[in-house]
This record gives sequence, structure tokens and C-alpha cells, in this order.
Amino acid sequence: MVQDLAVLFLLVYGASVALYLATGVLLTWLNRRHPERRIQSGRDGTRRLRADVAASLKALAVSAALLATGWWAQRQGWTPAPVAAGWWSVPAFFAVLFVLFDAWFYWGHRLLHLPAFYRFHALHHRAVAPTPWSNDASTAVDTLIEHGFYLVVWFVLPVPPASVIALRIFDQVTGMIGHSGFEHFAGRASRAPSPLIATTFHDLHHARFTVNYGNFTSLWDRMMGTVDPRYDAMIARIEAGEAPADAVRRGHRGD
Repeated sequence: MVQDLAVLFLLVYGASVALYLATGVLLTWLNRRHPERRIQSGRDGTRRLRADVAASLKALAVSAALLATGWWAQRQGWTPAPVAAGWWSVPAFFAVLFVLFDAWFYWGHRLLHLPAFYRFHALHHRAVAPTPWSNDASTAVDTLIEHGFYLVVWFVLPVPPASVIALRIFDQVTGMIGHSGFEHFAGRASRAPSPLIATTFHDLHHARFTVNYGNFTSLWDRMMGTVDPRYDAMIARIEAGEAPADAVRRGHRGD
């Protein structure tokens, strides 16, 4: 029984590390080809590359343990019986998980910014100008709070494993894009009234610390008044052809 859990953990962890490395290499290549897309001019986050990768490999192990344990528990019959995977169930549950995890992450992230918990999150914020490699540079407690969802959800919903795995892959890739430090995808769909976000959204969180706590969307930030009030105007300027660094700089000045 415990052997099965160990094998499942190794599979999930190996896949997580492979995805982290592949996505990091691809985004690094893309960023080098488009230096004009840098968001924070004058700051080079790659100086923390080794430290970020080392911390990420540890944090990914915690995240993999959470997902693998929940999956293993389902296979033992200790959770609600999963709905059979099918053409409708996998995407339907993915949509539900998307919404739930977005809320979980927002409130967990807000918790980590409280004085009593910030010491567990401070490591992640050493990257003021984040890079793709910064996404998972977190402490074990930080990861337990933000990714505890990947353990808890199996005990709450009859989730098909494919839906949880798909969400975790989506979370990993979009998280690394959000930490890439370069704006490649800003557009009409990443500003109000759309709840979706661009890389600039989370980059502003690293630069300013007290805004833009959301993960997949800006919905909770807008509801709770924590969205950077200049974010939408910045994206509109980038959409119109302005360089990301210039758009953010003008936003800082309030122009």
C-alpha cells in the first residue's frame, strides 16, 4: 500500500520537474528573442536563478506529495467515488476546479501576506523581478497553504483524476508565464471587463507586494479591492503597441 503511494509520488514529482524545466527553458528562449517585452526595466531576476531552481525543486516535491496522496487516497476508496472520466466530465470538473482553486489561492495568498505568516512567503518575494524559475521558489509551509487544494479536493468532490492533473499542469504552465517577467500575451481579454489576466498582473504583485494576489483571474482582487487600479490602463497601452516597461512606468507615475 505504502509502496503504491511512493511510486505515485515519484511519477507525479518526476512529471512536475520535467514540466518545470521544459516550460522554463521555453520561456527563457522566448524572452531572449524579445528583450523589448521586459516588464521591469533595469532589474535582472536571473541573478537568483540557482537559488530559485533549488527552492523550486524542494517545493515541487511538497506539491507532488499533496496531489499524489489525494490521488492515492481515492484509489484506496477513502474519498468520494470519482465520476467516470468522459468527454463531458473531465472538462466540467476542470471548470469547477478552476473556479475553486482560484478562490483557494487568492485567500491562501492573502493569508501568507499577514505578518504572522509572511515569514513563510518571504522567500518567494526575494524575486522582486520574477523569472519563470521563480514560480515555485517557495517554502514548504507556503506550498502547503497555496497547494493544499490538491490534497483536499479529492476528499470533497468525486473528481476524475484527469481533471485534477489537467488543472495542475495548467496551473504550472500559467504560473511560470505569470512569473516570466516579460509580457508576451497582453490583450483585450486580459483586462476589464474580462476576469483573465496577463503576465503584468502578477509582476505588479512582486513589484508592489500589496496588490494583485490572484492566480488565474482578477475576479477576487476586483471584488476585494486589491487589484492595482492602474492595471487595466497599463494593459490597454501595451495592447496599443507601447512597450511593457514604458506602460508600467507611466502607470507608476499615474499618467
